[in-house]
Amino acid sequence: MITTVPPVPPPSHPLLRLRLAPHGTLPRRLDGAWWPRSYDLLAELPPLLAALPRAWGHIASVTVNSAAWSAAPGRMFVCNQVVRLRRAVAPHAPNTVVLLAPGHGRWDLLVVPPDITEEEAGPLMTAAVDDRARDRQE
Repeated sequence: MITTVPPVPPPSHPLLRLRLAPHGTLPRRLDGAWWPRSYDLLAELPPLLAALPRAWGHIASVTVNSAAWSAAPGRMFVCNQVVRLRRAVAPHAPNTVVLLAPGHGRWDLLVVPPDITEEEAGPLMTAAVDDRARDRQE
């Protein structure tokens, strides 16, 4: 007997474009790279937080560059938890998002601009998590 299985529909949301640096003992300037699909923080943040390692704990606070992201409330409900959204002008690191988890730590992710091509984004994401690339730049 042959059973026909209906085709699996494509995911309703595209895959998250995230690369995290390998865990190490030395501090890093960047802990990973995130390539969102837009500057709509309300749409982009929930999938990012849901995909983070459980070892990072509950992300209670997210700080983004106020010049880059669309307006958002001061708090939002993500993954059954309240997350505080902070907007700051970060001249020293304009393309980062800072994630804070009380008792667990702080993680800084490079934000790759959503409007660049895959060919441009790939090397940026690799360099953000690759110690050898970072050592060559310093």
